[in-house]
Amino acid sequence: MKQQLLVATHNLHKKEEIQQILGDSFEVKSLTDYDLNEEIIEDGDSFQANAQIKAQYCYEKTGIPSLGDDSGLVVPALDGRPGIFSARYAGDHDFQKNIAKVLDEMTGIENRSAYFITVLCYYDENGATFYEGTVHGNLLTENKGHQGFGYDPIFVPEGYDITFAEMNPEDKNAISHRKKALDKFLKSFHK
Repeated sequence: MKQQLLVATHNLHKKEEIQQILGDSFEVKSLTDYDLNEEIIEDGDSFQANAQIKAQYCYEKTGIPSLGDDSGLVVPALDGRPGIFSARYAGDHDFQKNIAKVLDEMTGIENRSAYFITVLCYYDENGATFYEGTVHGNLLTENKGHQGFGYDPIFVPEGYDITFAEMNPEDKNAISHRKKALDKFLKSFHK
């Protein structure tokens, strides 16, 4: 029987992406599958803290091993912003405004390097274990592409000449920060 894994999200696309990456090793469930509709307050001061808040909440509510995920865009020239505030940088989950704010703050800055990071927290009876994945690249000065979400239209990963938003989802998922973190998570189960 497949081990159940509760992923701290209501986002069906994220659930399907994680199931696709993890393959047959786990049966991935979401908050919606367990009717957990309370808002989880992410008030941690780091990606690790926020990932643990989500995973621990799920585990304590259900007793099922849980995976929390916190991701964001880190721009060294902006002192690491938007960072843990990536989803609500210019307003709550309004990514057009978030992108516009980042591009505005980057005006005239030559160093356009940036990276996406995902921190996963796996929480079970043994407590928390963390897995991290990053993708480095550069920011454009304007949006390009319509795939993906978040900051994808302004982010060109290293070794590519198109943005995440111009890639088909399979190509993006093959190199994404979430994929790298999930690969590390999977390896820890198949030692």
